[in-house]
Amino acid sequence: MSMTPYEIEYPSIPSGNVFMFTTDSGLDYEVRFARKKDNLLHVSIAFGVTNEEFEGEEYSLTNKGEAFRVMTTIVKIFNHYKELHPNINTYEFVGEPRADEDAEFPTRRLKLYQRYLPRIFDDNWTIEVKGNKAVISKNSLTY
Repeated sequence: MSMTPYEIEYPSIPSGNVFMFTTDSGLDYEVRFARKKDNLLHVSIAFGVTNEEFEGEEYSLTNKGEAFRVMTTIVKIFNHYKELHPNINTYEFVGEPRADEDAEFPTRRLKLYQRYLPRIFDDNWTIEVKGNKAVISKNSLTY
C-alpha cells in the first residue's frame, strides 16, 4: 500500500539541509541533515516534531496515527537529498529510546525506521545497527 507524502517545504537553496512538513493533525516536522566536521561525506540525520506542545522534545511519541505517512514523507525527503548529494557515502541516525526502553538495544522507533530503509538504499549500501543507532555506508566498490 503506497501512501501519499505530506507536502514538503524544501530548503530555499537546493543544497540546503533542513526540510519541513506539517501533518493533517497539525504536527510540524523537521528533517535535518548534518555533515560531520571531520568527514563531509558522512551525514547524520535527525527528524522529529517541532511543535511547542512537546516542549522541544523532538522525539516525542505523538500517537496521532500518522506514522506511516510521516515515514513515507521522510523517505521522499531522504531520496531527494541523496539525489542532490551523490557523493555522500555514509548516513547515520539514532532511534531515540522512549522512557520504557533500553538504549542498548534497537528501539521500537529504530525498528520502524529500518522497515523503510529498503525504499532509500539498494544493494550498493550496507546497513549496520549498533544499539539504537543505524549506520548506512556505501559499499566501497560502488564509489
